[in-house]
Amino acid sequence: MKEFLRKRMVALKRKPQTIAMVMLAISFLVYSLRLRLISDTTAKIMKPGMGFCGFVTMLLSILVFVCFLNSFPHRKKVNIPMLVLFFLMQVIIFVCDYTYLGKVNEALIAEGENMVRLLVANPFIIQARSLLQAHMVLIGVTTALVALLPVYTPLLRKIDTSITIEGNENMSSIELTED
Repeated sequence: MKEFLRKRMVALKRKPQTIAMVMLAISFLVYSLRLRLISDTTAKIMKPGMGFCGFVTMLLSILVFVCFLNSFPHRKKVNIPMLVLFFLMQVIIFVCDYTYLGKVNEALIAEGENMVRLLVANPFIIQARSLLQAHMVLIGVTTALVALLPVYTPLLRKIDTSITIEGNENMSSIELTED
């Protein structure tokens, strides 16, 4: 187990962007695996722009992977235009989630006294609101991890992952003999 953790730490030292990639994958899975809630809420409320916001969020959630992977090519410098596109897509996803959440809240307020009956009959609306709030937080965390990559990369590289091998402590005492 100790060796497994050491190898993972060495891999993180070499590619610290893996932390942000894992968070990006988690935020994508949280949204895409619960997409049915968004679809059902859109079908029930039917406010203008809700379907478009859901579509844009899903599309950009997939395309942001391409931008992220092209931003950090193997053994090359960071691709700045792709990184800027990554941040732009993250902002658009956040705005679409926020807009969709606003449409849901607007529809619930418009129901007035019937809001409780609507929510009891359609519990997926509350679940969709929670999903959108969680997705917005995850998008924010992912964006922060990518933005702070220059800060925590040197800190990761300071972690000692070397192996101490018995018998190699005193290299000067090794005698070399000629055959």
